[in-house]
Amino acid sequence: QVQLVESGGGLVQAGGSLRLSCAASGRTFRSLYMGWFRQAPGKEREFVAAISWSGGSTYGADSVKGRFTISRDNAKNTVYLQMNSLKAEDTAVYYCAARARPGLGITVYEYAYWGQGTQVTVSS
Repeated sequence: QVQLVESGGGLVQAGGSLRLSCAASGRTFRSLYMGWFRQAPGKEREFVAAISWSGGSTYGADSVKGRFTISRDNAKNTVYLQMNSLKAEDTAVYYCAARARPGLGITVYEYAYWGQGTQVTVSS
């Protein structure tokens, strides 16, 4: 079993930055592939970014490429999402997810473990 706790959300003006954190416990963190997803009101949960167990491979959605960066610190059992140049359309609840199988999953069905989410609101 894996427990995930997100933090770092908040209210920011368009063009600003935020860094989300996700702390994991309950299983060897370095064995997990991690992802970030987001869900805006009335919309389905969508993929944002994913990272391999070592951090050597990452993948991001086209909508965030060049603005968001996913990273991890295995010594701290934490994965991060650095968000720069935020836009109003980035407003959503952001979720951290984990999977034990290898692979940079991009769909919600590929992840077995989820955090409770953290709200990000970008004002225009």
